[in-house]
Amino acid sequence: MGDKKFGIVIHGGAGTILKSKMTPEKEAEYRQKLGESLQVGYDIVEKGGAAIDATQAAVKVMEDSPLFNAGKGAVFTHEGLNEQDACIMDGKTLNSGAVAGVRRIKNPIELARLVMDKSEHILLSGEGAEAFAQMHGIEFAEAEYFYTEHRWKQLRAAKYQEKVTKADYSQLDHSDDKHGTVGAVALDRQGNLAAATSSGGMTNKKFGRLGDSPIVGAGNYANNRTCAVSGTGHGEYFITAVVSYDVSALMEYKGLSLQQAANMVIYEKLAGLGGTGGLIAIDRDGNVAMPFNTEGMYRGNLLPGQKPVIEIFKE
Repeated sequence: MGDKKFGIVIHGGAGTILKSKMTPEKEAEYRQKLGESLQVGYDIVEKGGAAIDATQAAVKVMEDSPLFNAGKGAVFTHEGLNEQDACIMDGKTLNSGAVAGVRRIKNPIELARLVMDKSEHILLSGEGAEAFAQMHGIEFAEAEYFYTEHRWKQLRAAKYQEKVTKADYSQLDHSDDKHGTVGAVALDRQGNLAAATSSGGMTNKKFGRLGDSPIVGAGNYANNRTCAVSGTGHGEYFITAVVSYDVSALMEYKGLSLQQAANMVIYEKLAGLGGTGGLIAIDRDGNVAMPFNTEGMYRGNLLPGQKPVIEIFKE
């Protein structure tokens, strides 16, 4: 296998995540699932597998859990629907695939990978994306699969707050209860980078709103020359700041280290716009960055010869 560096980094969303408001039991659940996601992805690259496969597998674990706002745990739109977005990118080829606004796909990240591998396009949306999925045997799920009482209560609370304040809820305070994302970035033994991101969007969103997750360079980006990045936070700001690509560009054109570039984008550029969130990243040398400007971010990494790092709160 050689002595090449490799590893994986994951996140399960950033926001107002306070230790004082989380029970030990719930914290243990999050840590267990984050650990499972990490291990699944790490096992692939450790055995010589591709970074792109590792990120897809790690994200799928979180999509299958009701704990995160993606897949099974997706939030509800204003109409009481689940609309999901996902993106995956190969740093070696710069090929990518993404889906937006899909409602019946059990694992949106798998459909994003299919778009990358089996179509001439990068981003498919809505019914068209689902028709493409049907052609290729992607697993569908009925609305009941995505229903969780926790997310339904969040929608009811959001509608009530909107009614009371007479304001568009999307313009109100954005905490972890209202939006979130899951993502993974990896470096394999061949020196290839990859990134994958999946999201259920924003609670009570309207008008087919899309965030940064399915947009290459905003919420997801990978380039073997620099790094792989997956973002989480208030999507509109991540789109405006072109967050994921900006980290790569600062490294490529300005010669910044991964940590310097990631910190500048999250703590200066994003914060300067009024945006909240964080990102995970790994570079071609196996360096890791996980900056965020919120109260917490579900995050972790696993590198050879080290114990798994799993963190939730602001340390």
